[in-house]
Amino acid sequence: MSEIEIRERRFDAPESQALIRAALADLGARYGGSGDETPVDAAEFTPPDGAFLVAYLDGRPVGCGGWRSHGGDGDTAELKRMYTDPAARGRGVARSVLAAVERSARDHGRKRIVLECGDKQPEAIAMYTSAGYERIPNFGFYKDAPGCLSYARTL
Repeated sequence: MSEIEIRERRFDAPESQALIRAALADLGARYGGSGDETPVDAAEFTPPDGAFLVAYLDGRPVGCGGWRSHGGDGDTAELKRMYTDPAARGRGVARSVLAAVERSARDHGRKRIVLECGDKQPEAIAMYTSAGYERIPNFGFYKDAPGCLSYARTL
């Protein structure tokens, strides 16, 4: 089995953007529309206020995820743009990215991480809950959208 390598990349780097476009296409297929209308600025994913990570298998980018600051307390991170290429699924990429994102947020002083997910992503929900995430009241752009599920975990 190939080793998963995780590297910090700029959110607006070409390989990051290719994975993000694939993630949005996947969400669009599940929910319709463009996949996610949440306002996102690449600058939000720049340390120390955030980070964006790309996973590689055999030198090929196959997954991503990032965090950005959430709220005004400086203690909370929001997980964004988690994605694994379908050809790499089932190989631990998403769990590796999630662990790396959590580690990065913790290393930058965050004590808690939150996320929004939709009810048509059962594999993501299963991963988050098995990683210790618990349901919280909905927040953010999709707070009042049907099927929105929000989760949090202490880091």
